[in-house]
Amino acid sequence: MDSIIDSIQWLAMATTLLAAWLVASKSRHMRNTGFWCFTAGNLLWAIWGWHDGAYALIALQIGLFLLNIRGVKNNETP
Repeated sequence: MDSIIDSIQWLAMATTLLAAWLVASKSRHMRNTGFWCFTAGNLLWAIWGWHDGAYALIALQIGLFLLNIRGVKNNETP
């Protein structure tokens, strides 16, 4: 079980990098996809953080999730 949880950090890292790539796109659709990838990354980091007792990391992911929601709203068509 520990190896599965440990591998989550690598999936979280890859998801976060993909999200950063997507939100830099000129396409609104790609940016929106990037925000949702960031949300998935936040969840994965929080799962890993909970397992390792990294509560500051979990708090950071909650804050970043709230910023992601702001980004999704700002990316919507007026």
